[in-house]
Amino acid sequence: MNQLTVLRRVFYILGITSLLSACNETDNLVLKSPDGKIQLTVTENDNTISYTVNKENAAMILPSKLGFILEHEDSLNHFVIKGTERSSLDETWEQPWGESRYVRNHYNELKVLLQETDGKRKLNVIFRLFNDGIGYRYEFPQQESMDSLVIMSEETEFRMSGTHKAWWIPASDPYYECIATFSPINELDTVRTPLTMETAEGKYLTIHEANLTDYPKMNLTVKDSATLCASLVPWSNGVAAYIKAPFVTPWRTIVIGDKPGDLVTSYLMLNLNEPSKIKDTSWIKPGKYMGIWWEMHLGKGTWYYGPKHSATTANTKKYIDFASENGISGVLVEGWNVGWEGNWMKHGDSLDFTKPYPDFDIKAITDYAREKGVELIGHHETAAATRNYENQLDKAFAFYQQYGVHVVKTGYVNRLMDFKEAHDGQYGVRHYRKVIETAAKYQIAIDNHEPVMPTGIERTWPNLMTQEGVRGQEHNAWSPDGGNPPEHTTVIPFTRGLAGPMDFTFGTFNFANEAYPGTRVNTTLCKQLALFVVIYSPLQMASDLPENYKGIKAFDFIKDVPTDWDKTYVVDAKIGDYSVFARKDRNSSDWYVGCITDENARELDIPLSFLETEVKYIAQIYADSDDAEWKTNPTSFKYEEKTVTASDTLHVKLATSGGCAIRFIKQ
Repeated sequence: MNQLTVLRRVFYILGITSLLSACNETDNLVLKSPDGKIQLTVTENDNTISYTVNKENAAMILPSKLGFILEHEDSLNHFVIKGTERSSLDETWEQPWGESRYVRNHYNELKVLLQETDGKRKLNVIFRLFNDGIGYRYEFPQQESMDSLVIMSEETEFRMSGTHKAWWIPASDPYYECIATFSPINELDTVRTPLTMETAEGKYLTIHEANLTDYPKMNLTVKDSATLCASLVPWSNGVAAYIKAPFVTPWRTIVIGDKPGDLVTSYLMLNLNEPSKIKDTSWIKPGKYMGIWWEMHLGKGTWYYGPKHSATTANTKKYIDFASENGISGVLVEGWNVGWEGNWMKHGDSLDFTKPYPDFDIKAITDYAREKGVELIGHHETAAATRNYENQLDKAFAFYQQYGVHVVKTGYVNRLMDFKEAHDGQYGVRHYRKVIETAAKYQIAIDNHEPVMPTGIERTWPNLMTQEGVRGQEHNAWSPDGGNPPEHTTVIPFTRGLAGPMDFTFGTFNFANEAYPGTRVNTTLCKQLALFVVIYSPLQMASDLPENYKGIKAFDFIKDVPTDWDKTYVVDAKIGDYSVFARKDRNSSDWYVGCITDENARELDIPLSFLETEVKYIAQIYADSDDAEWKTNPTSFKYEEKTVTASDTLHVKLATSGGCAIRFIKQ
């Protein structure tokens, strides 16, 4: 059974309603979610189209306007409603990899057919209501009066029902590598999505987007204290987007949850993307990897060729040996190719993606890896010199393909692409898609660093396996602020994590850093283990040096934990304080639990009701010792085994910035 296997599908079209030629400000259209709890109302008032969203009669989105500003200050926001189309879908599809093997796609849809008041141009708005939220997009149909358009801005609004508190990062960082601020939304400037909010009533909302294709990313600005407005990332000339009809924009998404975990287990964003365009996905394989990477961050080696060069044949074979001995499927090597000399960020066009340094014998390395049952993971740091990269793209992927490389990590370390365009403007979005589609032709999966924020494209192109776009573990090695604070990983599963897999690169066991004494990994060892469950990626890195794992019992958990899941549950969470995640292995009966906390020690009760009933499990528990403390004693842990059932509750104690990682083996 593959990803496109449809297990259950019901589809029906209710058809076009009668033309609403006599629309006035009392006319409205209503759409309800399949369970009837969420209601959308579309209203035309003084030729302005707006929408509202309620859940169980409580306002979620107050009347919010729709529309565009085109070039020459041409407004596309005064319409009459000419008709509607309604449809519904209920299907279940299988992911080739993911947090949940099967995804139900169940929605009701309303397409509102609009025409400008002067009769010249047409625009449709498509709304889909799911049981956990809403998606809507604009559709520019083919028409005589509108072929190509230059969009300067979107007039899309999200008028909230109050000044909710939000976790946000500023739009000024091109890499999304910021620590979240928690504040009322009236204090926001221009911020990234996903934007997660908590209402005064205890509800949770996340605004983001789905299926970002040939269009700029949407940021959010605030006006009138509680109205969030779309802010499209522009080209360098100020234009937001160049489009040709027919055209559809990305979906604007609003996920609504009663608790934080509801946001994590919503698959609304994935469902708003198209099914896989890759028919045979058997070559796309989740797994764990190590890498010649962390040692450079610690100042022990260099990316560039010289006396301390890390990417040598001998060093790579050392990593391959350790990976093979411990069941780790991949070894990443950075700094293997010509072009890292000097100020490579200013001269990215010197990077050559098919010419290794003299001390890196790629054929000998890949032959050796194959004998050991390990694969080389390739690396393309582009310095955001996208023209140089695209000129080499086919040749570069063909080069890796001939050596059996099926995963490539790409990087774009520069604030602007080609020193001109934003990563997440239309220019960057087009480039990233070209890379993904080209890689698929050569059966290569992508781990994209310095990306555009994910929007579920991995459903359509499942070779886009994971991305960075988060302040990850590398900041713990050299960041002047001392590294990621303890609460950071209790926030990002409910913000950046809602956009898709994160290549955070945890798994560090050695907490000393001679190169940058003021920085370190700000967790306990057991929290590093628990992150393999809490933070999702189908490719997970064991980030530390091989010698730091040898002889440590805790490394068994990293060897055992899978990266592909059958089911996911958020057992308990308070954003910014703690999280408890439970996931079932896709390829066995085992379950895994990860618990993490912020700077505060805490005790938690974990009901095991997610386990299969009337079955015994052996729980392998890796927990902070009583004397563990992230600043002074981070490596202290204890291991125990006990027999448990679904009716049991485990009591765990977490040290400051601590964690607990548990494997449940079915008996």
